[in-house]
Amino acid sequence: MKNVTDAIIAKTNEVILGKEQQIKLALACILAKGHLLIEDLPGMGKTTLAHTLAQVLGLQFQRVQFTSDLLPADVLGVSVYDRNTANFKFHPGPVFTNVLLADEINRATPKTQSALLEVMEEAQVTIDAVTYTLPQPFFVIATQNPSSQIGTFALPESQLDRFLMRITLNYPDTASERKLLQSNGGREQLAKLSAVIDSKQLQALQAASHEVHVSDALLDYLQAILQHTRQSAHFNAGLSPRAGLSLKQCAQAWAMLAGRDHVIPEDIQAILPSVAGHRLVSNNTLTSNADNIAQLLKAVAV
Repeated sequence: MKNVTDAIIAKTNEVILGKEQQIKLALACILAKGHLLIEDLPGMGKTTLAHTLAQVLGLQFQRVQFTSDLLPADVLGVSVYDRNTANFKFHPGPVFTNVLLADEINRATPKTQSALLEVMEEAQVTIDAVTYTLPQPFFVIATQNPSSQIGTFALPESQLDRFLMRITLNYPDTASERKLLQSNGGREQLAKLSAVIDSKQLQALQAASHEVHVSDALLDYLQAILQHTRQSAHFNAGLSPRAGLSLKQCAQAWAMLAGRDHVIPEDIQAILPSVAGHRLVSNNTLTSNADNIAQLLKAVAV
């Protein structure tokens, strides 16, 4: 398994330069069957990362540019009256794919954002009392600009909680940026990129990830983290049971990427900022998410 995941990471590294940690986190999120939120400034490679992952994993890919005038039907699909049959016929929207890139998701109105709630939770779409199942594997990769930018609508907590992880790419280091400038960007390489695996092999990797052993002692540590967030006066609200499951599943995927068949405390510590950072709100507005997670790890003994 590690040979396969290493090949996926190496192939993605050919396009997304100097971001191996973020690539590993994104892959762990996919192996845990979760949805990924990438938040950063425009032009940092968010869309390119999503497209690269879809291509390397051999998955069908659809991109929707979220704007203030986008409607739910533009994403989910719509029933159109057919005069020949005197019935309504459903025309599937771009959500019927393996990887849906919701580009700049926070530029759409809350009504359109909420159209993804059922999709992300149950992998299905209900239109006119008829439920349509989405193809498998299915996951959403959403990008968003910082909320301080003009024309953005903040994602509600219910929407944020459906994202297994939130990551940022940040500025590249000097050496990586020089390679990027010399190669005129990663788009040219993206067109030549070949798939490492296909959808069936990805599903096999996802199944293997869920089989990684988690000991009772490790579950004790995980529950101690959850309880601390719920009891601490430092946080506005504690982590939900869904967040606890997310932590466990991501830690299993992270362990598998490291070539282990069991989870260790360092796996939870490695993925905690990305899994819990967007779910925890500090009562102290002066502290950053990174500081909040660091304080949490210090407060809970292994």
